[in-house]
Amino acid sequence: YLEAMTARGLDAGIRLSGIHQAPDPVRAVEEAQAIYVGGGNTFRLLNEMYRANLLNVIRERVRDGMPYMGVSAGSNVACPTIQTTNDMPIVRPPTFDALDLVPFQINAHYYWGRTFVQRGETMTEHFGETRDERLAEFHEENDTPVIGLWEGGFLRVEDSSVQLLGEAARLFRRGRDPMDILPGQPVWPPVEPVP
Repeated sequence: YLEAMTARGLDAGIRLSGIHQAPDPVRAVEEAQAIYVGGGNTFRLLNEMYRANLLNVIRERVRDGMPYMGVSAGSNVACPTIQTTNDMPIVRPPTFDALDLVPFQINAHYYWGRTFVQRGETMTEHFGETRDERLAEFHEENDTPVIGLWEGGFLRVEDSSVQLLGEAARLFRRGRDPMDILPGQPVWPPVEPVP
């Protein structure tokens, strides 16, 4: 992953160091100027973060002002838990509790509507649950709001405000209709639409 970031020029000319290369991962986080957490399987990522004892030190550094950028699984672990990831539980972390850097869950790679599969030249509707239905199930058991983040969308968090950039998103809250959010609009705290 680290090599791919550099080879594709996604390092922006910044020297990147992989936490897996650090003899003391906790100290590496303590000395880091910023943290980028990439994608992959969220269960595996959180499990490795627990194994290396990184959650508390990352949480403390970010709350003290160190920049954090998470993509896909890296955005999932920024949430209170990883309960809204789309990944398969290929490993079992000690708990689903994550960094708790934001007061909501993120459902990365969100899309609304049904899924279609191609059979020959024909597109056929797949009758599995939609992402909206899965997130409604989450809210049958949990109160934490969820941001369904479209591909190409990202959240900029500064102090206690969160702004959406890039693509649209959808906010899900228990007992309420989903609310669509357009790029440039504040995400958190939510601004209710005027009836």
